[in-house]
Order: sequence, then structure tokens, then C-alpha cells
Amino acid sequence: MGEKTIKSIRTVALIGHGASGKTSLAESLLYATGRIAAKGSIEKGNTVSDFDSQEKEAGHSLNSSVLNFAYEDTQVHLLDTPGYPDFAGQAIAALAGVDTALIVVNAQSGVELMTERMMRHAAERKLCRMIVINKIDADNVDLPGLVADIRERFGKQCMILDLPAHGGAEVVEVLEHEAGDADFESVASAHRALIDQIVEEDEDLLAQYLEDGADPSVADLHAPFEKALREGHLIPILFTSAKTGAGIKELLHVLATLAPNPTESNPPPFYKGEPGGEAVAFSAEADAGKHVLAHVFKVVADPYLGKIGVFRVHQGTVKKDMQLFVGDGKRPIKLGHLYQLQGKDTIEVDELLPGDIGAVAKIDDIEFDCVLHDSHDEDNIHLVPLEFPQPMAGLAVETRKKGDEQRLFDILGKLAMEDPTFIVERHPTTNETVIRGLGEIHLKAKLAKMAAQYKLEVDTQPPRIPYRETITGQAEAMYRHKKQSGGAGQFGEVHLRIEPKGRGEGFEFVDAVKGGVIPGVFMTAVEKGVRQALAGGVIAGYEVEDLKVTVFDGKTHAVDGKEVAFTVAARKAVIEAIRNAKPIVLEPIVSIEIIVPEAAIGDLSGDLSGRRGHITGTDGRSHGLAAISGEVPLAELNDYQSRLKSLTGGQGSYSIELARYAAVPPNLQQQMASKFQLHDEDE
Repeated sequence: MGEKTIKSIRTVALIGHGASGKTSLAESLLYATGRIAAKGSIEKGNTVSDFDSQEKEAGHSLNSSVLNFAYEDTQVHLLDTPGYPDFAGQAIAALAGVDTALIVVNAQSGVELMTERMMRHAAERKLCRMIVINKIDADNVDLPGLVADIRERFGKQCMILDLPAHGGAEVVEVLEHEAGDADFESVASAHRALIDQIVEEDEDLLAQYLEDGADPSVADLHAPFEKALREGHLIPILFTSAKTGAGIKELLHVLATLAPNPTESNPPPFYKGEPGGEAVAFSAEADAGKHVLAHVFKVVADPYLGKIGVFRVHQGTVKKDMQLFVGDGKRPIKLGHLYQLQGKDTIEVDELLPGDIGAVAKIDDIEFDCVLHDSHDEDNIHLVPLEFPQPMAGLAVETRKKGDEQRLFDILGKLAMEDPTFIVERHPTTNETVIRGLGEIHLKAKLAKMAAQYKLEVDTQPPRIPYRETITGQAEAMYRHKKQSGGAGQFGEVHLRIEPKGRGEGFEFVDAVKGGVIPGVFMTAVEKGVRQALAGGVIAGYEVEDLKVTVFDGKTHAVDGKEVAFTVAARKAVIEAIRNAKPIVLEPIVSIEIIVPEAAIGDLSGDLSGRRGHITGTDGRSHGLAAISGEVPLAELNDYQSRLKSLTGGQGSYSIELARYAAVPPNLQQQMASKFQLHDEDE
């Protein structure tokens, strides 16, 4: 291709459910554009995307990977993402780096769990979306039925852009053609429907079209096509076979001529504002001459290159050896090396334009979701965060060898740095280190990486369920802490009031003291005491949330007034108030989707009911499978994987997401409270 310009750049993510063929599709695109001499395969473990040893063993993607190729004077940055729900964090994070999402659908399996989830995430991010139906050459496919299902689920704006022909051996494009052979539907009717949809975006073009009845030129259709994509009024449907290559050239042509360049896509949702202050929308421009603005959407802990930050340039030109600021940092970093990625390979480049995806290595200051910029004029600029599913599956881990504890924390820190849906918790009351992820497979992959890459073996066990406590009523309490032993003593008295807040509204501390009865210098100590009590729990030993604490009175002593006295007094006062404010224990309720053989629906429904769960719906899937949706307390799922395997003969799978917190049944709360009281008395 000729000299690269901003308008020649395309950024695209392959998203969708596992086994839809995203990685194979990426191989076909690389092969068709001459980037690789032969297509690799998942079975042989030699694809450009799935280069990690764990991915080769698993037979599917665990991480997102960056690929590049050129076609028809365009430079395409392609992100291949994982498709299974346990690894959704990597797929969702990739959406921050692209303008277009290609939602890949398996022609045999149809619309699956991650198809719907990723379509929703892409829509919320206002990305241009296209649907690619892959594996059209497979046996027993019902393409007309699948298109009908797609339109029912995602809307009539899902319109055919090409059609399979000759039994899926070829694909015919319908925007520029109004005649030809197709396996289903008419090329002429698909062409007319598409034109009608596009011209509605331009009043002048529509008027001309209605007046003379002639199709506008492809050049005239480009702007309204882009507008329809941006506004979600058009979601093109394309057909491919990554195996045979059918539809690959047509897909490449669409990316080159119809996918938006950085100047045509919806602007990234930047905002400017200091923490806790007002946020004001900030518009980044795909202009190479402006100040640099780039966003880090992926971080990798590489054993050889150290920390790698992968970023999308949104504004300005990033050049080798230039200095950039990381987030709100005051000291700049120097880009000694600047890379583009091709799977596992790093390719040094001199500069990156708006729309380019690049990487830097060995810069410890870089973190996931940070913004890189070259001027303090862009301080406090952030990208609106993506919404990730909350990690609910957990394991308590401990090292097998004494003395490896610090190594464990260092390694877990690196794993958490790479994955926004993997978190590490330390519970001082139980001395548990708990890792949380999106599912059992997610956590097993992290443990396998610890063993293979970092040579660290750990033992695991089910963790404590992350219960919470809250209050349902109001109460007041006071406590006077007075201690005298020899010299100067300790004195502090606190009067406070507590009241409940809405679920999820968090903790609010209000200083309503008047007349200096508690000197301002001691209010920090008062708040510290309150927070200590809330963190340790009051009725069952779990964190207390969603309440307002108002300190309205108190006393001090000219000599014995001490910070420690007010900390103790506040802690004791809030504990007493909570006990009198109708406290309850909350448990996490998760949404669960279970994919099972249809014959097992009855057994699974009964089992879920026995776990205090309830079913909210069932949905038929292809090949004799069904999806069961429901809600169930997280506490009831500790052994669910083995139970599901038993009930379905190993054919079932499930995924969970936090739905809400709800009060535990009174009998369970009583048991939990009595155990905590016994423990408290022992203390």
C-alpha cells in the first residue's frame, strides 16, 4: 500500500461466542492478504493469535491478541478476542481499542450467550457493528432461520450485505449487485432493502432516489452508510467460511471500503475532571497534529520484555523517543522503543497515527485503562470505564512451601494487572488470600499459569462467601472512652446517629458537630473508628454497607482528649447503634445461565430449586441444547460444577454474574450471628 494516512486505518475486533471461528477467521484474513504463507489451525496449535502455550493446550483463546494486515490501500488493526464467558474480561477490554466490532456467529450453533452479551457491550460503547456468520460450509445449517433469529433478537436493522451461493462455496455482494445466484433469498430483494435503508439517512439523497428511482452511486452511499453504522440504524450481515475461504475477499473489501476510519467513527467517550469533581465531556480529534491522547486497553506481564502496555492512539502522533505523561503523573516517561504487535511478535516502528494500535514495554507506571498524553493541558482526562462483569467465582489459595507467601502476592499482582476481571482479596480476619474470577475455568487457567510460567504451586479451597451486613432501621448511640493509668489518660465521647441508605449507595459519614464539642482535629479519628467497625462487621463478621452515620455531639478533655480515645469511642458507639437498627445479613445473588441437553432440563430445574434458586426462563438452542436462565444464591454453588457434570453426563456448562444482594433467610442469619458471637466472646 502507499503512504499510510489516518483515513486508511481501520480498527476491528472479532467478538462472539467460543467456537464461532474467530481465530480461524483471523488466520484466513492474514493468509488472504499475504501476511502469512499458510493458514494455521487451532488443532495444530500454530495460529498467529493463540500463541500462548495454555491457549494451544486448551484449544481456544484465553487472551485478546493484536494482528495487522494491509488490503486495498488500508491498514487494518485486528483484535482477536476470547469467546467463552470465563474470559469475557479480555474481550470487553478490547472494545476500547477499536471503531468496529465484528460479531462472529457460528452458522451451526446460532446466537449463543456471548453473542448476545458482546453485541450489547458493543452497542453500549457505540461501536459500529457488523455480524459475520461463519462456517457456512458446515453440515445441517439453516441460514435463513439463523438470519430470522438474528433479526428477532437484535432488530430489523440487521440487513444482509452479502449472500452465500452454490452451497456456501461462494458469496455474492448485494450493495453493488442487484442480480445473481444465492442459496436463499433474492439478491435483488436484498439489494433493494439495503439501498432503501441507507438512503433514509440522507434527506436529499432520499428525495432524489424517490424522484428518479435510480440507485445512487456507491460513492454517494458511503456517507449515509457510515451514518447508519454509527447510529446503529444498520448492522450488516456477512457470510464466510474461514475453512474454505468463501466470503473472505468480500469481508476484506467491506473492511476497506465500508468500515469507518478514525475520522468517521463515533468519538471515544473521554471526559475531563479531577477525582470527586465535576466531569466534563472531552472531544478527542483524529488529528495527527494535535496533542497526543492515547488509551491503554491491555497490559501484559511478559517474562522477557517486562510490563507491556497496549494502547490505541486517539489524537496526535506518538513517536519513538518522545516523552509522555501517564494519567495524572507529573513526571514523563520516555518511549525508547515503540512497537506494533503481530501475535507474539513485536515490530519496532517510528511513529503511530490516530487510529493506530501500538505497544510500549518496560514502563512500570503504565496501568490498564490509563491515558497517555504529551501535555499537562490533558491532565485529568479519562476514558469512561467499560462495564465488566463482577468476578464472583472464588478460591482461597495458600502456598505449599513456607516462605513463598511474598512470591504469591507478587505473582497474583501480575495476573490481576493483566485481567480486569481477576481480583485478589486478602481477608485479615480469616487470614485467607482469595482469588476471584468469572468462573471455575477462569480460575483454573490462572492457577495453571502460576504453575507453568512462574513455577509456583498452591493449595486451594472454597473461600468464605462475600456476605455483607446492613441496617433496616434508624438508631442513636453514644460511647464514652475513659482510661486512666498513671500519667496522662485517654478521654473521648461520641454521639452518633445511623440510618439506612439504598442498596448499593455505600457509606456516608457526616460531621454535624457544633460548638467544637469534638475538636475538628479529632474528626478524622472518629471517622476512622466508624470505618473500623463497619469493616469488621457487627452481627456476623461481614462488612457493613449502605448506611449513613451522622456524628452530632460529643465531649473531649483539655488534657486527656486523644485521637485513640475518639477512635475507640466511635467504633463502640457505631457497633451499639447497628445492633439497635434492625441489622440484617445480605448474601450475593447471581444470575446463572446453564447450557444443557434438553433432556436434562427437568433434573436441572429441580436441582436449582433445591439450592434456593428459581428459573426465569428457558431458551431452545441448536443441536438438542437449551439455555436455562435463573437466579441463585452464590453460597449454593460451591459444588455446582461437579453436580452439573453428573446431571448432564459432562455436557453442561454455566456462567454467572452478580445480580444483586438480598437478605439471607432469618434462620440462616441466626446461625451466622450465633457463630460470630461465640467467636467474638472468645476474642
